[in-house]
Amino acid sequence: MRPKVMGVVNVTPDSFSDGGHHDTVDAAVAHGLQLLEEGADLLDVGGESTRPGAVPVDEATELARTIPVIEGLRAARPDVVISVDTSKPMVAEAAARAGARILNDVTASLEEIAARHEMGWIAMHAGPPSTAPSGESSVGDVAGDVAAVLAAAADRGRVAGVRELWIDPGIGFGKTLDHNLELVANLDRLVSIAPVVLAVSRKGSIGRLHAMSDAGTRDASIDPTPVGDRLEGSLAMATWGGFFGVDMVRVHDVRATVHAVGVIESGG
Repeated sequence: MRPKVMGVVNVTPDSFSDGGHHDTVDAAVAHGLQLLEEGADLLDVGGESTRPGAVPVDEATELARTIPVIEGLRAARPDVVISVDTSKPMVAEAAARAGARILNDVTASLEEIAARHEMGWIAMHAGPPSTAPSGESSVGDVAGDVAAVLAAAADRGRVAGVRELWIDPGIGFGKTLDHNLELVANLDRLVSIAPVVLAVSRKGSIGRLHAMSDAGTRDASIDPTPVGDRLEGSLAMATWGGFFGVDMVRVHDVRATVHAVGVIESGG
């Protein structure tokens, strides 16, 4: 069975991939509806960029960006499943009241809110694995470390009473290219813990792998290809995750991803 496709709706001026493209309510709602037409199973609405170096925003700003979009999407498509991508308790609470059904939690700490509002909860691993040596050449037991952290988060979620939960290895969040590759090579260690969300679409690791391939080098310090030129690697990673049994892929290029992961379903 193919993984579910989560379409990204960034209501931000500075997200790494499409910052400023959909940073008004009308534009974001229209984009979300377009992603649904392209085959997205659900939408992930975020009002604060989590790219490296992004400037944090206050609660009022994030609320003003996300809540009207969630309400607009629900008004246009009452059946839509919406995830809110936030680390702020107040935003999570307001999003739940506006109709969001999943909490995408970069901090892996908001399980009580998810449980209280009967939301699904995505617990993400953020930051470098604690067992990994510094540098690109040695990774240590990255997969084991991340698996242990996420297993503990999943246990907390179950104890809190979360009705449906997922874990996310946090590709690109404080991790080197070697860390990221080690994690995607060991997804089987994660899917045995809980359903997995794989969010690799257009990330820097894809751009670096593209550039390394173009240059015929294994030098990971090479400048990555531009964000708009990372489709093939993003599709490859989504398909790879599908073969490993991840439950969901979070992507920007919905139509192409639906086609790519559909091959998995066709092959049984």
